[in-house]
Amino acid sequence: MNTVEISGWVEIAGRRIPPEELERIISDQPELIKKFGGEFFLSWGKCCARDNIGIIPGICPAGTILCEGTVKGNVLPDVPDLPLEEAIVSAVALRSDEGITALSGGVDSTLIAKLAGRECIAVGIAGSHDLRQARYAAKEIGLPCSFIEITPEEIAEALPIVVRAIPEKNPVNTGIALTQYFIAQFAGEHGYRRVITGQGADELFGGYTRYLQSALLEEDLAHDVALLPKQAARDQAVAALHKTLLSMPYLDLRVMRAAREIPACEKVQRGQRKVPLRKVAERHIPKEIAWKEKKAMQYGSGIWDVVRRLARHNGFKTSLQGYIDHISRLEHGH
Repeated sequence: MNTVEISGWVEIAGRRIPPEELERIISDQPELIKKFGGEFFLSWGKCCARDNIGIIPGICPAGTILCEGTVKGNVLPDVPDLPLEEAIVSAVALRSDEGITALSGGVDSTLIAKLAGRECIAVGIAGSHDLRQARYAAKEIGLPCSFIEITPEEIAEALPIVVRAIPEKNPVNTGIALTQYFIAQFAGEHGYRRVITGQGADELFGGYTRYLQSALLEEDLAHDVALLPKQAARDQAVAALHKTLLSMPYLDLRVMRAAREIPACEKVQRGQRKVPLRKVAERHIPKEIAWKEKKAMQYGSGIWDVVRRLARHNGFKTSLQGYIDHISRLEHGH
């Protein structure tokens, strides 16, 4: 039997599979690989397998078992029908045996942080919205948290590194990836191999402001959910720079299934976004945090404003995309 190499973790029906058992399963019951849940990339001999969503980077397509370049099967775990709250609690419990939680003080990350019960990390420009919110949230839920103030100089230094790393080089991806970069940097420097994040909640539960004006909300949500694997690839590309991995409880198949069963009109109603998630959250975290609106991470952290100033300083007063394209060309020696 070839040694099994694993990035991430594997479960079957809600039970984590330890490495020694994983090797036995792959050797003696390889058909069970098709039922693997979790966040993983596995390789053994000339074969590999990757989790259904593709959370963990790897050389084979998401949800695929590949041997010598030939598809041998698909990874389709049995996912129970759970109420949303039970699905989220189960997803976090499976991921919270190690790592650090990214906290911005909004409902998404504060709920995850409270359920995980681990040390937290918050990043932002000095005096930024996210650092203020995270300080308040960490105090309210009683968890230790490191608050990292990023300087404009550090952002300028990280910007070309991030642009080079991310697959799709546009302003939104760059702003989000820069924030993730500094979270992953802290995690890597302090020996954390897993960063638990709240990514995916906005798409699953209707968190973006533009959903309030949407005439085709169900279709818009479905479109954005379909893009989540691309977002995971962006974030993992940045995390990999610091030899760490992001873990995403909201992209657990249980949570995604529960979210899919909730009509769009219940997710966004009466001017309020992410209503089902907030109703779950208020049973675990202070109600004020559960229902408070929060800025997207690239804005709340203050990083977006710094990137805009850098663009203007470098002669790109009206086009952030032009500035990012310019950085990309420089990285390629053009």
